[in-house]
Amino acid sequence: MKKIIYPPRKDWQNLAARPAKPSVDLDKTVKKIFADVQKSGDAALKKYTRLFDKVSSASLKVSPATVKNGATKVSPELKKAIQLAKKNIEAFHSAQKENIKIIETTKGVKCWRESRAIEKVGIYIPGGSAPLFSTILMLGIPAKLAGCKEIILCTPPDKNGQINPAILYTAKLVGIDSIFCVGGIQAIAAMTFGTKTIPKVDKIFGPGNQYVTAAKQYAQQCGVAIDMPAGPSEVLVIADENSNPEFVAADLLSQAEHGPDSQVVLLSDDINVLKETLVELERQLYSLPRKAIAKQALDNSALIILNDMKECIEFSNLYAPEHLIMAVKDAKKYIPDISNAGSVFLGNYSCESAGDYASGTNHTLPTNGYARSYSGVSLDSFVKKLTFQELSKEGIQNIGPAIEQMAEAEQLVAHKNAVTVRLSPDPKGRKIKKQYK
Repeated sequence: MKKIIYPPRKDWQNLAARPAKPSVDLDKTVKKIFADVQKSGDAALKKYTRLFDKVSSASLKVSPATVKNGATKVSPELKKAIQLAKKNIEAFHSAQKENIKIIETTKGVKCWRESRAIEKVGIYIPGGSAPLFSTILMLGIPAKLAGCKEIILCTPPDKNGQINPAILYTAKLVGIDSIFCVGGIQAIAAMTFGTKTIPKVDKIFGPGNQYVTAAKQYAQQCGVAIDMPAGPSEVLVIADENSNPEFVAADLLSQAEHGPDSQVVLLSDDINVLKETLVELERQLYSLPRKAIAKQALDNSALIILNDMKECIEFSNLYAPEHLIMAVKDAKKYIPDISNAGSVFLGNYSCESAGDYASGTNHTLPTNGYARSYSGVSLDSFVKKLTFQELSKEGIQNIGPAIEQMAEAEQLVAHKNAVTVRLSPDPKGRKIKKQYK
């Protein structure tokens, strides 16, 4: 990791920048695959699965028998763990349901808002070296709670052309029946346009690498909504002299092992914290099965010493991390100062892994600085908000003159007239009487 001691503020912006593949290259690849999938459908999906995953498959849709068989391969211990996580995630997201509140803004004018589920949603689950079955819980549970009518799941095959059993078990547990063995840009394109096998959806959810993120952003241009531009995982840890270097190193490595493009950052106002954490990083790194991946991520990451906690918070808000761990004394007192972060973990025992799996909060979060303007996935991500208003005769009389004045000022005479005819004491436009022969 790069060690940066007391960087001047003018360098902060560059330090907060994420490494990225040039977007022009990504855009060219994405557009080509999208055009091919739109034109050739399932044939294109199979072609790209052979090309990128080195797997040939006769069927894209996973059969119920395969799902059932895969679920039996999951150990009882893991099933129990997944069930515990499901319970906590359901509890947290169920509490997000909004009660209808009717507001009388003026006498005779009532306004309110109601939620309606997005009818068709697509969930993308990364597979390969790290099959993220936990993301099925994070996306499938709120989709079910919201009442989405159709939920489809796309996930890439492993080198043997199989889907990890834990993915199949978790999907079955959550109640997702439509599972498709396709990944990458081609999976996002399939959910965007629809093919003979894979349905078109209204909104796409799920994390992924830079290619998947670019594909989701292009899907927006094709008329399909997305949850957020979620890319490679990242964590920023703020640690003071009260932190535990062993804990801090473990948290940094937990993100670094996601992938070589993941980024981890440690901020501290104490040089000894940096030194002791480096020792722990070295010790823990070489015991990890994914140490080669973690090491690549660490090479692109930084340990930064700043003057005080105030500066650490300011830098963190500039960086806008996906995960922010406050490994400091009295962490709660800094809550009002935190403005940009996907999810925040307070104190030495609040490890980021808790949020990834089983505390109950959602782990699908904005990365690459998008926490400045995006929220993590919640129940609201799967619904639309419809507003309603009901005006009585008294209500239109109370606000009608103001509407007439405003409409006339904007030179929208028909808008004004829609009010005027209702305010007339003897309107000509009386109720229409049905005419019978």
